[in-house]
Amino acid sequence: MPINKKKYEQVIIYLCSKLGGEIRGKKKLAKLLYYLDFDFFEKFQKSITGDVYNAYPKGPLPKMLGEITEDMAKKGLLEVSSKKEWGEEYAPTEIFKCSKKPDISVFSKDEIKMLDRIAKKYGALNGEQLAELSHAEAPYSATEPYKEVPYEFSYYRGTDFSDL
Repeated sequence: MPINKKKYEQVIIYLCSKLGGEIRGKKKLAKLLYYLDFDFFEKFQKSITGDVYNAYPKGPLPKMLGEITEDMAKKGLLEVSSKKEWGEEYAPTEIFKCSKKPDISVFSKDEIKMLDRIAKKYGALNGEQLAELSHAEAPYSATEPYKEVPYEFSYYRGTDFSDL
């Protein structure tokens, strides 16, 4: 699946704008993208971003996320900052703020519905909660550590899409 860079950028801006203008934490952003792509694949047999996910200890991580967000920051589409949060023993939390409105013309109706569903269903959870959820699912749990998570494993989740 080739990466659709423009769509990928707009996905991040869209989710960011739906979640109050910012997404706190790279882990949270990575898991929102995972749920978006894997839910969409389970329902429509294709991914929205086209990214590949690897099974890291903190859950599925999209391969191109760092490159895409850095590029977006350079282009002024996204502000990326870091903040040391209370009780955080690891790296500071990355905060992704969107500086523009999303261009929804790049999305199909089904993609917009899925984006809205992901924001509504997972938007209030933090990165750690999303990581725990993803760990319990077939795509992640059936994949060897650090290996690519096959999209086809999404068919073993049995997701309820009645809210679409």
